[in-house]
Amino acid sequence: MPEHDPRTVASYDWSASSLGDPARWPVPLRVAADLLLNSPLPGLIVWGRETILVFNEAYAALAGIGCGRVPGGSVPSVLPPPLAGAGAALQGAWSGQPGVIPGAALSFRHPEGPREHRCDLRLTPLQDGGGGVGGVHILLAPPAGLPALAEPDSADSALRILVVEDNLDSQYLVCEMLKAFGHEADGVAHPDDALELLGKQRYHVLFSDVSLPGMSGVDLARRALGDNPALKVIFASGYGDSLLRHLDFPYLSLQKPYELDQLQDALAKVARLPAPAR
Repeated sequence: MPEHDPRTVASYDWSASSLGDPARWPVPLRVAADLLLNSPLPGLIVWGRETILVFNEAYAALAGIGCGRVPGGSVPSVLPPPLAGAGAALQGAWSGQPGVIPGAALSFRHPEGPREHRCDLRLTPLQDGGGGVGGVHILLAPPAGLPALAEPDSADSALRILVVEDNLDSQYLVCEMLKAFGHEADGVAHPDDALELLGKQRYHVLFSDVSLPGMSGVDLARRALGDNPALKVIFASGYGDSLLRHLDFPYLSLQKPYELDQLQDALAKVARLPAPAR
């Protein structure tokens, strides 16, 4: 991934914003804001029905005039183009349904005139900490390419990643991190579901917990590599690397809990792993 200075909620002064002290924010908002502010892709969070906005530097650079200062935290006077263009998908997200608007054409005001931007709007509901939906994360992702999977030509290329994690909260957060980094990510909880997906479409990376119900992540990786030797493997484990010794295929591993920069570093390295010998 391209290098950039890390940004988190703690990087900014929120005292003058409508959100106030981050220590009092619901946990889902703090996590989503950290992911957003550290993402190289433009994105924003709509929080509360009064439409409080949080956005990152990539969005501010794209949005131009009238965007306000990063990281936001105030109710806008003019509805931003991503919200205006989201329509029914935004209402669906407020009802708890994730949505994608492919090929959205947005127009932003700049001193030299309107600037058109085409993207896929990816909407993810954010919990309010009490069982309801407190906000919506909107990512302005590059438009999806052709259905055929092209091999990444560098460590900076977008990857298609299958996440296998039986803790659903962890699975959700990892997938959102990966999408915030500009990758495509699908998440499943059981190895059987992973094998079914791997049989239907090609992935660049299998990112699996080592300990899974019914089958270990190691055995899952072996079966997946048998069908697709070009697949790269990243393991996550809370029990150290004792189960990963003497494996007969290349892999990377992350020790739980891991940090955002560790995940980014693993993704940058995984494309350079050699393919297993057949």
